[in-house]
Amino acid sequence: MMKKRNPHSQNETGCPKSNRKLKRRDLFKMGAAAAGLALTDSVLNASRADETTPAGEGSKAEGGEEVLPQVPRRVLGKTGETVPILLLGGAMKFDQRFDPKFAEAYRFGVDYIDAADCYAGGTCETAVASFHNKQDLRKKLWITSKSDKHDPKGFVDTVHTSLDKMQTDYVDMYYLHALENGDFLNNDLKARVDQLKKEGKIRFFGFSCHDGNVAELLQQAAETPWVDSVMFRYNFRKYGDKELNQAIDACVKSNVGLIAMKTQGSEASFADAWKKYAQPGKWTKHQAVLKAVWADDRISAAVSHMDTFDKLKQNIAAAVDRLDMGQADWDALENYAQATRPHACDGCDHICNPAVNAPVQIGTTMRYLMYHDGYGNAEAAKQLFKMLPREAQRIRGVDFSGANRACPHGFNVAAHMERAIEVFDA
Repeated sequence: MMKKRNPHSQNETGCPKSNRKLKRRDLFKMGAAAAGLALTDSVLNASRADETTPAGEGSKAEGGEEVLPQVPRRVLGKTGETVPILLLGGAMKFDQRFDPKFAEAYRFGVDYIDAADCYAGGTCETAVASFHNKQDLRKKLWITSKSDKHDPKGFVDTVHTSLDKMQTDYVDMYYLHALENGDFLNNDLKARVDQLKKEGKIRFFGFSCHDGNVAELLQQAAETPWVDSVMFRYNFRKYGDKELNQAIDACVKSNVGLIAMKTQGSEASFADAWKKYAQPGKWTKHQAVLKAVWADDRISAAVSHMDTFDKLKQNIAAAVDRLDMGQADWDALENYAQATRPHACDGCDHICNPAVNAPVQIGTTMRYLMYHDGYGNAEAAKQLFKMLPREAQRIRGVDFSGANRACPHGFNVAAHMERAIEVFDA
């Protein structure tokens, strides 16, 4: 059973002075972002009952202008900087001229953009440039980007390319993207990172990781003083993982800033088996899993793939509402996790791949299938699959029964790979 956590034990800034829940009038002040906010009647009723200010008298900015509710902020480890608890993920197509999702997120305090050199076919960073230039916001934004090249020279080259594409002199955080091998965190790379910091081109350094060795890499980060932050896969399916929790604690002790990603713990396919659980409690599933992550005060923020205004609205609503998850919500999420466990892949390639007599990439294939079936990003998922090595795409005719037996979570690899063959025409 997941334990209820205290979401406010870490210092947060940017929140309302009182601990009151989001008020109905604040929802109205959200303007375009208010339509379709997926808060339940119980939350709205609680908010109405908590209103003490006369109608029409919202909070005032200097000069009497009404202000919008802002997403709360937390300190990001040894950076000493505060970031919003909700971050805008950049792995999507943006309008290259001016994307309104950037602007709408910024209005509610989501001033952290998570980019990468490879996102959206390399177009994410140029869209970020268009936004901050047209709004003259560079100094008010936190921009993180990432390098797929993990060797020292490749990393430095990618930093310079990113700076050019984003039309900025510096980036706030630069990550090694999707790190799998901790050997890349060596003295040669440290020397390049130190030099880039000295030149003012990057302020902070870290890495992202989401494969089966997340806990191992977090432990390494805790023992590596020049790693400022880690963005890692963390969701409700892993809360009871002892090894992972020990690694998280080690990072907190070393003051490594932690950002959660892949928070949805989404299922790979067979939507009819899991969509009936889309509203596990009073929150939608998407809101509930974010609330659960934020309830863990070891985590500074969660990055979210908000490729539609509806997702943006729902996530902002969950972030600004101060209503905590109750035990019933935790129980509902636990029931959801148990009921859908056979359809969720943890990406433990080191366990299942050796059990198959073929050079396939099961975890990566399942992640792309999740993008297709769970996220609804069909074209992007197909493009990503086609970018895999040719031998990894040859999944038709492969016997995956050994992977079924090897999976410690009962995930039916064979059935899901059959689905992948159908989706990706492999």
